[in-house]
Amino acid sequence: MSTHVETEQDLQSKKLGSDDLSLPDLVKALESQTSVPALEQIYAWLESANISSEELQPYIGFKDGNYWRHRVCRNEFVEMLVLCWRPGHRTPIHDHNGSHGGVKVHEGPLWETTFTYDEEQGLEYQSAREYAPGAVTGSDIPDIHQLGNPDVSERDLITIHVYAPPLGVLHTYKPGSTQIDLYTPDDTEKFL
Repeated sequence: MSTHVETEQDLQSKKLGSDDLSLPDLVKALESQTSVPALEQIYAWLESANISSEELQPYIGFKDGNYWRHRVCRNEFVEMLVLCWRPGHRTPIHDHNGSHGGVKVHEGPLWETTFTYDEEQGLEYQSAREYAPGAVTGSDIPDIHQLGNPDVSERDLITIHVYAPPLGVLHTYKPGSTQIDLYTPDDTEKFL
């Protein structure tokens, strides 16, 4: 877990996070950042977020084959995304390569599998957990995980993600392998 010393900016951010945050409130808090917020602050914002489906509507869209990333806001310190998943969609097994982040489940079931990496043994399974709507989870540096909507859910999944600093190139892994690959998430697709 990261060490965090509260600054005046953090105290102001906590005031914003003390009540239910709408989507515009959360975006305002993120866009006002002048440094990378701590993971604990990201959790506090997401736990305080009370975002309606109507507020998320501009960022909702699904595609076949893989989950869809929709950017809500981004600056040099933090970014917010909404991900839309059909049953069976999942991320590659990855770390955030220097970023930490939180995820709030808006709708549907989220499965998270965590892993450990050993230079000699490679990637090894650690644990798995399911999260229901309203739950908040996340990853610190250097956590390795995979997120997804289980094949058997028969429901769509919508998640809200906050990363600090914004994601760049991620490291990806394969079970039992020592090989580490690079992956650049693509959120450039636009609605048709």
